[in-house]
Amino acid sequence: MAKKQDHPARPNQMPKKDKAPNKYIRFTSVAIQMGATIWLGNLFGKWLDSKYNADYWETTVTLIAVFAAMYMVIAQVIKVSKEGD
Repeated sequence: MAKKQDHPARPNQMPKKDKAPNKYIRFTSVAIQMGATIWLGNLFGKWLDSKYNADYWETTVTLIAVFAAMYMVIAQVIKVSKEGD
């Protein structure tokens, strides 16, 4: 009995792999996203300080941006770990 080919239209080619990006590349972009979030939060806090003539907005908004960035990183790590299962 003859063997059945997996891909009769492409008998000499290897099957294509998924086009998912490498995990290391994804985490590099996560680091850039985290830095940008904190930086933009800091800029927004400085702007609020100058607008309202206060000295606590920069620290407060930067701290909130740090927590938001950490939340985004943790959520993406969980997502990647679930994809690996």
